[in-house]
Amino acid sequence: MTAPADVSSWRVSPLAGADLPALLQVQAACYGDALLEGAAVYARRLASPAHCGLGLHAEGRLLAYLAAYWSVRGAVTPLHGDFAPHADADTLYLHDLAVRPDHAGQGLGQRLLGAAWHQARVRGVRHAALVSVQGTRGFWRRQGFAPAAAQPPALASYGADALYMTRTLDG
Repeated sequence: MTAPADVSSWRVSPLAGADLPALLQVQAACYGDALLEGAAVYARRLASPAHCGLGLHAEGRLLAYLAAYWSVRGAVTPLHGDFAPHADADTLYLHDLAVRPDHAGQGLGQRLLGAAWHQARVRGVRHAALVSVQGTRGFWRRQGFAPAAAQPPALASYGADALYMTRTLDG
């Protein structure tokens, strides 16, 4: 692990097309081959009007990202799927939160989640949802998420350990 970064140098901003090469590098460092999604998929997502993902930059590079979009409760984007816009979006869907392994444990994910919660509150969105993979259920429970009563069929694309989780956002 790299020495803790100077948090005053962290900059959270919307993910943009220019972030794509670095996003793919962070993704590759964090996920196994079965969960990697390609450049074309992420380019379409970044172009989607539903996209509200964020990147955390410091030291001249992308250290972490949160791929997210405005959605509706119960809708799950399958692995390699596009972020579909919903006119009646009531949910912040967190598709992917990834932190460069050499910066893990420094609060970068928390900073991105805090910025996402703020975006949702400003927009009037009161719910968040995600698919937990790779043994991350404990992390997401600590963030206030719980398994949803109904598990959507699109979970199959994520593997056997996938779990759809939701939470209500504070007002």
